[in-house]
Amino acid sequence: MRILIAEDDASLIEGLTHSLRQSGYAVDCVKTGVEADAAALGTEFDLLILDLGLPKMGGLEVLQRLRARQSRVPVLILTAMDGVEDRVRGLNFGADDYLAKPFYVEELAARLRTIVRRNAVEPPHLLRAGDLAVDLLARKVTRGVDEIALTTREFELLEFLMRPPGLVFDRAQIYEHV
Repeated sequence: MRILIAEDDASLIEGLTHSLRQSGYAVDCVKTGVEADAAALGTEFDLLILDLGLPKMGGLEVLQRLRARQSRVPVLILTAMDGVEDRVRGLNFGADDYLAKPFYVEELAARLRTIVRRNAVEPPHLLRAGDLAVDLLARKVTRGVDEIALTTREFELLEFLMRPPGLVFDRAQIYEHV
């Protein structure tokens, strides 16, 4: 499982990274909101741990931009902003969970496991992009409630393009695959 930590406190990053890697997670770290937004756009993560008080772009703006791109990556807000209004705002912006600093590492680990369990409901044979769904087992494509009939080659092309979200392919790569 690959986790992105967006946090500007170097000592917290060091401790979290060490703890999460000890638990078997792959961890990437960024220190600004701009870096978090770019990382989330360019790489597929299984979870984002997001501080709200990031420099250059606040955590809520990062979250808002992430959800505007239809990203379904689970987000755990980890912040010193612990007021009820702050928690409600974070959850309303699309966070999956909210944990106030200071915190216990054991609680963070439990919350991560819960988020992963909750988001593992999607079958691995189902690819989604917005309201477009590709069922790899049934070889069926739907948009909303409407089924879309595709030839075998069209289906293979769509599957190829949907597997790594956000990547751009040149003609030769597409030709090689299909």
